[in-house]
Amino acid sequence: MNKLEAFGHIAALAIRGDLVFPTSVNAALRVQLALDDPDCPMDEAIRLVLAEPLLAARTVALSNSAMFNRGGGTITNVRAAITRVGYHNLYALAAAMVVRQFGAKIADQALRAKAEQLWQHTVHVACLARIIAREVTEVNQDTALFAGIVHEVGGFYLLSRADEFPGLLDPDPDNWQPASEEIILREVMHKLGIPEPVASAIEGLRDGFLGVPPETLLDTLLLANHFSPVPSPLATPREAIPQADSVVDLFIDEPMAARMVEQAKADAAAMNSAMLV
Repeated sequence: MNKLEAFGHIAALAIRGDLVFPTSVNAALRVQLALDDPDCPMDEAIRLVLAEPLLAARTVALSNSAMFNRGGGTITNVRAAITRVGYHNLYALAAAMVVRQFGAKIADQALRAKAEQLWQHTVHVACLARIIAREVTEVNQDTALFAGIVHEVGGFYLLSRADEFPGLLDPDPDNWQPASEEIILREVMHKLGIPEPVASAIEGLRDGFLGVPPETLLDTLLLANHFSPVPSPLATPREAIPQADSVVDLFIDEPMAARMVEQAKADAAAMNSAMLV
């Protein structure tokens, strides 16, 4: 099966809803979907988190990280951890587990390296999106963090299938691959229950233009990708933002950009530490 046939096969399966997810992804997904309800009782949230020991450990670790622990007190239990990070960030953490698990069983070393770089890109974009939402675009910070975490979920899914289809992610000189990728991304996001406003912003990343002034979730993701110190290993050649840098400079000057990148690096390190628990 050549690359064109492989993409066609995966896209056809995706359209039918026949997506292959690791068991660990399905478990984290159940928690994520339950936590999507803002009225989920605290005791139910605790029960769900405790049912997934890795999520429980990571929730406590994240609550004690510099990203969320501004007061200096150490938390040692799930109830207090959930209270500190909040449902929205717990939902994002469950989504991060889903994304991370896609690469867990990749056998090929080169593909594993790509998956690791894609994760580092993802976590930096997520942390930058949260900061940019707070300081520039004024969209919901929790939504921006979540959108950053899942914005490359289509790429992670393709990496998770690439062991089965050698050459799947080889260069695409004829540029027919994006159409199949869009189908696969759309269906993966649907399967994962990504809310429509977030899914729409993610789909707009390929050809989106930065608004003037930047004020949408898409603008937030475009800027976060632009300033991310770790590039996506799957990115197709294009300008980071299809406008001159001078347009970006109108809203984020060099000192501000440097400060945001450094803060995002610290937050990314905290999230990476939590994910390694």
